Amino acid sequence: MKKFTDLELQKKSVEYRMALLKYIKIASAGHTGGSLSCTDILNVLYNDVLNISPDTFNDINRNRYIQSKGHSVEALYVVLADKGFYPESDLKTLCKGSSKYVGHPTRKVNGIEFNTGALGHGMPISAGIALAAKKDNAPYNVYTLIGDGELAEGSNWEAAMMAAHYKLDNLVVILDHNALQITGTNREVNSPYPIDEKFRAFGWHVVEVDGNNISELRKVLDAIPEEKGKPTFVIANTIKGKGVSFMENEKKWHHGVPSDEQYEQAIQELKSELERLSAQKVEGE
Repeated sequence: MKKFTDLELQKKSVEYRMALLKYIKIASAGHTGGSLSCTDILNVLYNDVLNISPDTFNDINRNRYIQSKGHSVEALYVVLADKGFYPESDLKTLCKGSSKYVGHPTRKVNGIEFNTGALGHGMPISAGIALAAKKDNAPYNVYTLIGDGELAEGSNWEAAMMAAHYKLDNLVVILDHNALQITGTNREVNSPYPIDEKFRAFGWHVVEVDGNNISELRKVLDAIPEEKGKPTFVIANTIKGKGVSFMENEKKWHHGVPSDEQYEQAIQELKSELERLSAQKVEGE
């Protein structure tokens, strides 16, 4: 797998954000804010950690990635397209009649391991796969991305207890902690705090990171497992709507389609960020 520089990955994140907004706009549907918040996490996973490609996807010892936070599938779709699982132009059919590119992950789409989207399913599935790997003495790790609103689901806490009991240090759960749900903040809806103390009490190794910082994400995810015999829980602090000024930290953009004017503003902001990053590269040459 090609090794990218931090700067190259930063640019990829901007390009991914532009692409997912494009296809949400074409589809007139999508979970915009959460897709923007988790883009950097998916970028680092697929371009630095997982070593998954169309050529390796059927390898029995491949790393597994399960997107439990299925409603943010637009970010996943553009990353998989970039990795060559299908032409990006396929995404023009997003949420259209008879299209396989629907609003949650489905195995009909190349590169997707499991159908997900019902909250609280991805973490238990991932724990089960990680346990199977342990029993088979298989070398792969299992990664799953969950949303902070999912922590209200009891199935996650059952999986947390089971994963620690079986010492699944091949399991990595990443929390996209943007602190906003469809109806308000986590604290207003159903407070999960203190998240770190709860998972440590369940027997997990817990690490906290800026989930929109490429360099920090790489350091944390490349170091796993830091503690043998314990599953890892990564609290990735992110900004809902990251990269678009009027969407950032706004619950109304949990889902929503920008107007023509809003779309142009969003793309222009992202283009400006891409130009800024490109200028850094020129200065460093």
